[in-house]
Amino acid sequence: MRLLNHQPQRSTSLLLAMIPFVLLAAIYLLNSSLRLADNPEDKLLPSVAQMVEATKQMAWVEDPATGSYLMLEDTLASLKRLGMSLAVVSILGLVLGLVLGTIPLASATISPLVAVFSMIPPLAILPILFIVFGLDELSKVMLIVIGITPMLARDLEQRARELPKEVLIKAQTLGANTWTVMIRVILPQLVSRLITSLRLLMGSAWLFLISAEAISATEGLGYRIFLVRRYLSMDVILPYVLWITLLAWLTDYALKKLHQCWFPWAEGAGR
Repeated sequence: MRLLNHQPQRSTSLLLAMIPFVLLAAIYLLNSSLRLADNPEDKLLPSVAQMVEATKQMAWVEDPATGSYLMLEDTLASLKRLGMSLAVVSILGLVLGLVLGTIPLASATISPLVAVFSMIPPLAILPILFIVFGLDELSKVMLIVIGITPMLARDLEQRARELPKEVLIKAQTLGANTWTVMIRVILPQLVSRLITSLRLLMGSAWLFLISAEAISATEGLGYRIFLVRRYLSMDVILPYVLWITLLAWLTDYALKKLHQCWFPWAEGAGR
């Protein structure tokens, strides 16, 4: 049988998916053991026991200075910023994608501007955002909004343009005006695509969030990572990175389930 046509069973797929993670863990544990054997004070590759102890101190022991649980406080702060940003991004991206993908005059006028904005490196304008919006929450939210919205809008605009012309013609033949076509025909398709696009852009959203927190914040996952790096506290940094990865995966999984629940008819092509 050609490999092209060989579909592994579910159990086999899970086993194959675990292999790279097991190999990475084994490589890390081996190198950590070797380095700690040569130098027990080595901080570059901490042992599992050291990371567990550091995580316990950050997550389950109150900070003497603030009386709070630092890992919980950082997580809530980062998720709040991310949630606010994605809500704004979703609304702006959906509106822009719907208008630009439906109305040719709007597309001819605004699409070039959106395309140019999508090519500006968001981190390059981070100092400008701090100057304009200050060092508080707004600048961090705006970084994600500016970094994600143009790409999302362009993706949704393209999706709107890919809809079969026959569907739009039939709707207009039945008496639908422009507003009705946009809301009843095109919008459901774009909301389905919106969830898929957010899943694809989630990595960029986390990147912008961590970058903003690293530069100007007093709490947050990115802030904590860059705070402890001066002490070479890899036993804190690595668990935080793994925690961020887990949060990103859970967000992606939640969006996937939401898409399956709300738009089962789109699962065939959007999986």
